[in-house]
Amino acid sequence: MDEHIPVLAREVLEGLAPVADGLYIDATFGRGGHTARILEALGGEGRVLALDRDPAAIAAGRVRFASEVRLALVHAPFADLRQVVHDHARDRPVAGVLFDLGVSSPQLDEAARGFSFSKDGPLDMRMDPTRGEPVAAWLARAAVDEMREVIASFGEERFARRIAQAIAAERARAPIERTARLAAIVAAAVRTRDGKHPATRTFQALRMYVNDEPGQLARGLAAAVDVLAPRGRLAVISFHSLEDRLTKDFMRRESSLDPVLARLPVPPPHAAPRLRLVGGKHRASAAEVAANPRARSAVLRVAERVA
Repeated sequence: MDEHIPVLAREVLEGLAPVADGLYIDATFGRGGHTARILEALGGEGRVLALDRDPAAIAAGRVRFASEVRLALVHAPFADLRQVVHDHARDRPVAGVLFDLGVSSPQLDEAARGFSFSKDGPLDMRMDPTRGEPVAAWLARAAVDEMREVIASFGEERFARRIAQAIAAERARAPIERTARLAAIVAAAVRTRDGKHPATRTFQALRMYVNDEPGQLARGLAAAVDVLAPRGRLAVISFHSLEDRLTKDFMRRESSLDPVLARLPVPPPHAAPRLRLVGGKHRASAAEVAANPRARSAVLRVAERVA
């Protein structure tokens, strides 16, 4: 069993500040690295409710944690967090919610999932392969301007138009159905920069689009604040600027008085902040990055639910 190394594990525990009998939500279970650390910090009455939209992650978790009675695993996207808590929390207050965003190492390592430009496999990239449309199917029908917009917005790729035009030209010759072929198309259209593969940003953008990651994050964060009990903690780990910007903006907005209603002589209760920021952003230490290179770009932000 691959015990995927959890990023910023110590900082996550410090941010969540677990209480022994609390209920904690791991909204991105992965292979259970953070869940295991949270369980270690809980007592016999503590509980973890863990979600993942990837059925392979849930199946692996049921094997790894087969004897752990304090853990409930649910196959669901974190956009459905509010409903999952309603169905499984049994009216227990939620003391903390954790999001560890992006793709997991096991997903990248399995060529058949189609996430990696360094391993040839079917061009899929769905986090839940039982739902939605694979990247190959979308690329087969998307207009050049639509591809350009996705690659530019989600990948922050300045050569997005050139890449979209290259994809359109190549698909006219034959369907683009393998990761290696897409990576080669992008590499031919874009120069290598900073030692990274030229397809890095394009693969990121297509993955985020086909899985609706920004939309999932927006709905998941809103649901997390709704389900948290007063003084409950929200912790979010991001791996690139778009995710972190969405998280930072959400937390700042929820920790500020509504600027319109604040002008009233007596602001209504619903204008009050729902969150309080806890510290600034946290990054991995040099020692952690050396031991786990995936931690290099990780950013952790923490906030607390106010009454």
